Amino acid sequence: MSLSYESSGVRYDQLDAFKRACQQAARTTAPLLQDHGYTEPATTRGESAYLIEAADHYLAHVEEGLGTKNLVADAVYAATGKNFYREIAIDTVATIVNDLATCGALPISVAMHAAVGDSGWFADAPRMQALVAGWAEGCRQAGAVWGGGETPTLKGIVNPDTIVLAGSAIGKIAPKSLRITGDVRDGDHIIFLASSGVQTNGLSLCRLIAEKLPQGYQTPIGHGDPRTYGEALLAPSVIYVKFVAECQRRGLKLNYVAHVTGHGWRKLMRLEEPFVYEITAPRAPLPLFKFLQEAGPISEREMYATFNQGVGFAAYVDPSVSAAVLAAAQAAGYAAWLAGRVKKEGTRKAVVVPSLNLTFGGDTLQVR
Repeated sequence: MSLSYESSGVRYDQLDAFKRACQQAARTTAPLLQDHGYTEPATTRGESAYLIEAADHYLAHVEEGLGTKNLVADAVYAATGKNFYREIAIDTVATIVNDLATCGALPISVAMHAAVGDSGWFADAPRMQALVAGWAEGCRQAGAVWGGGETPTLKGIVNPDTIVLAGSAIGKIAPKSLRITGDVRDGDHIIFLASSGVQTNGLSLCRLIAEKLPQGYQTPIGHGDPRTYGEALLAPSVIYVKFVAECQRRGLKLNYVAHVTGHGWRKLMRLEEPFVYEITAPRAPLPLFKFLQEAGPISEREMYATFNQGVGFAAYVDPSVSAAVLAAAQAAGYAAWLAGRVKKEGTRKAVVVPSLNLTFGGDTLQVR
């Protein structure tokens, strides 16, 4: 019997229904922006970052959480003494600022939210210092100030030996022409930017698999990778802000970008307008994903529906600038490649990977 993300206790249909309900209620508060000299752009709801519009700029706001990845770090720490909380902090900053950058906003300030069940969590000095150092490093990679935070002790809500990591960020788009709006057209090229591994999605399923393995997180993943399962899972996420900033600096228009997190490759069709996203050059999954698929076992379809499969960020661009966008990505330090193209086929909405015989219809992604 193969595993799925739902088997780990995560059901996107329930989560997405709540998100849609929130969006509907939130829209009713938009007129209140007028008292502050701002308005709400018509197409911001349902995107990764929320925008408010002024005459000469946009402000962007994101709130995001790490999820359960720190439980992997806790298990590895207890078993081996290896401390991965620097990486965990970078992960948390990454999931916040990568969402912010999808609209073209560059982060200005990032705030930490670190909730514990018992303040004694902070008494482990090496772990606490690693978390602090990693958060500052994540902010530096994003080009943003660490602006503050909150550290509540929530006895009875959070387990006494764990921490819940989340945070928020504000950013700015100026001039307004730098906003990434979703101006996608038939024939646009799809550029993929590589991930470091699972990054911050699918960890509930990864933890379920660890429980089945005799060696747990100390299991070698093989496939030419010398790391253990835990070490591979805890590789820090890539922060993609510099890619967006470099494209802006070079005057290269990004028609749309997607942060490939929850929902796996289905996130490639996050844009509301119907298109077919045909991936003609998928790269072989990283050794970690091959290990996960075998260890689950997990079907190939479920792998691409849950994990990023080696792709952390996708950009849709006019073919005339795709070579220049690839050059900008590489100059900014990212592994990037031309992966496919966008096709207009009436009202059809789908992600199609012909070489893998995979198709995800628009009905498999309900985030609006």
